[in-house]
Amino acid sequence: MSEAPILLLGASGQLGWALAPLLALQAPLVAPSRVELDLGDAAALRARLDALHPQGIVNAAAYTAVDRAETETALAWRLNAEMPGELARWAAAHGAWLMHYSTDYVFDGTGQRPWREDDVPRPVNAYGRSKRAGEEFVLESGARALILRVSWLYGLHGANFLKTMLRLGASRSVVRVVADQVGAPTGTGLVAAVSAGLVRRLRSAPDACPTGLYHLAPTGEASWYDYAAFVFERARAAGWPLVLERLEPIASADYPTAAPRPANSRLDTTRLATTFGLRLPPWQDEVARTVAVLAEPLTLLPPLMQKS
Repeated sequence: MSEAPILLLGASGQLGWALAPLLALQAPLVAPSRVELDLGDAAALRARLDALHPQGIVNAAAYTAVDRAETETALAWRLNAEMPGELARWAAAHGAWLMHYSTDYVFDGTGQRPWREDDVPRPVNAYGRSKRAGEEFVLESGARALILRVSWLYGLHGANFLKTMLRLGASRSVVRVVADQVGAPTGTGLVAAVSAGLVRRLRSAPDACPTGLYHLAPTGEASWYDYAAFVFERARAAGWPLVLERLEPIASADYPTAAPRPANSRLDTTRLATTFGLRLPPWQDEVARTVAVLAEPLTLLPPLMQKS
């Protein structure tokens, strides 16, 4: 009898792209594209679950356009709240496990200390409200579920702040970046590696694996300005073609957005580290590696362009 597969949703996103190869090493992996499975269609989702009958579900799919969520509230609610709830209820009814991802944006950003899992969520924008509702639906379902809250996600795949900085630094002499919002830049490599380890626990000893809500972030903290400064430092060291002459810190008020952002996005990861015996790295480690990988093709260009 063949082993039941793991279902990965959101495989084309920046987190799903990092998760897929690690999950595929553990069990048969099914990762339908948006064309193959419309997550906005509840009936189609249930039909796929019933036909596939996965041993577990990793939900890396989400509506992540924070500003557009202020007007596309129904779509954000569908993907971030209703859909995770449906996954969790199916998992509870069929003895499957679920891994789901949430965000620091469930908090209002007040205070100076890192947020703990038992702090009261008070989201300040529509995206945060939809993600908080998704957490609640999963927790209320009775499913064997792990929810990982992450912050300031970036990776090699997809659009993110790190790539935006590299693009701007190569085209502008002056770049202005918000300096009064603080968090921890979190690479998809770290999230995928931790997730794969937790999935291994869920698969090998599902009844003994602690479930519930956990914060996942690297150690240390930075403002967006600090983050950008480090990206440019590593980019220069890697030979990235920067024209940047000056990086300027600005206040959030100087960069208005449709959706307000929390000023304090620090996440306390004590519960995750203690429960699972993890040693989380400094945020700078994966940022430096990501910049180096993105810059590596530049080292190949001169020989390729030489005339024979």
